[in-house]
Amino acid sequence: MSTISGASSTYGLEVLSANLAKSAQKQEGETVMKLLDSAAASTTAAKSTAPQGNLGNSINIHV
Repeated sequence: MSTISGASSTYGLEVLSANLAKSAQKQEGETVMKLLDSAAASTTAAKSTAPQGNLGNSINIHV
């Protein structure tokens, strides 16, 4: 009976380990998505401050 009990506890530990790994992967995925969202937001903000039209795009220098 101890062999069956040992196998059962080993299986239980494997399930627990798999569950913890799944939870960690899910949390890491959520963190990555938040990082990507914030990077996309900062890129959009940077584009909106770029000069518009021809104002300031060319400088006339006479020597």
